[in-house]
Amino acid sequence: MSYVRPNIDAMAGYVPGEQPRPGTGIIKLNSNENPYPPSPQVIEVLRHFEDELLRRYPDPFARNFCQAIADILGVPADWVIVGNGSDDLLNLLVRACADDTARPIVYPTPTYVLYRTLAALQPATVVEVPYPDDFQFPLKDLVTAEGAITFIATPNSPSGHIVALADLRDLAQQALGLVVVDEAYVDFAEGSALSLVQEFDNVVVLRTLSKGYSLAGLRLGFGIAHPKLLAELFKVKDSYNVDALAIALGTAAMRDQAYKNACISQIKSSRAALTQALRQLGFTVLDSHGNFVLATPPQGNAEHLYLTLKEQGILVRYFKQPRLDDKLRISVGTEEQNHALIAALTRLTHAL
Repeated sequence: MSYVRPNIDAMAGYVPGEQPRPGTGIIKLNSNENPYPPSPQVIEVLRHFEDELLRRYPDPFARNFCQAIADILGVPADWVIVGNGSDDLLNLLVRACADDTARPIVYPTPTYVLYRTLAALQPATVVEVPYPDDFQFPLKDLVTAEGAITFIATPNSPSGHIVALADLRDLAQQALGLVVVDEAYVDFAEGSALSLVQEFDNVVVLRTLSKGYSLAGLRLGFGIAHPKLLAELFKVKDSYNVDALAIALGTAAMRDQAYKNACISQIKSSRAALTQALRQLGFTVLDSHGNFVLATPPQGNAEHLYLTLKEQGILVRYFKQPRLDDKLRISVGTEEQNHALIAALTRLTHAL
């Protein structure tokens, strides 16, 4: 006998990247975390955090954080909604807008697999539109699917490609439902869809502090959309979905753009060097606009390499699913970590 809903009983849950215990010495290049520490200003706020703020409930609208976003990104503060990571906001959007066959969830694939998981939880019908091999944007098929929500990750994971602003604008003009542009990796790319939010009332742009700001452990993200839409989403949001510590640290991180940009510059440089080194070993590597690369080994033996690297204390991401099972997604690490990875892969590829 099952005590859960049939759709929960039948679904497969989302499987996060492996998380080794801190201090184990494992090189962790599997979850696209930023390899550099958070801003010193964040650490300073943490050291002097008022204990009184822990006794009281936090601001349910995280207004200090929203104001920092407004000041940095040039959007009105009341166009911002804050979540316990951008995954919280993805969940909120699905709960508010999607429902069975009449209101499906649509997205191009391969992409972030949590979209599929959230649809199964609702439950809602999913329409997955395959990207062609060259990752040209499948606009017509996405529009034809008539999604209550169409999720577009750009930069996309695991491919690392970006969707042109003109394509996103065309989608927003033609879509019958919401267009949610997931910009989790936007700090590592050039350009953004943020301007579309003021052009279209059906566009939501999501961002996170997990990647560019080195705060994956904090769980803090935000969405930007028209206030009329946000008013509906606030009905679904948990009353206190973001804690006081996250609000304070996130505000400090947002206001230290100089530190964030310096880290991003280093990661972009390391990404280029890692891509070149992998290609020299015979890997096929897509040009990436994220803090990771998607690499196909010359022998197509991705699973073997993943398991062997794991035995040697290096974690990368392997997806056992069609179109990805011959590839590895590798997060950009520090220079030392990247060199250790390339040295290990050099040994493995030469041994074959």
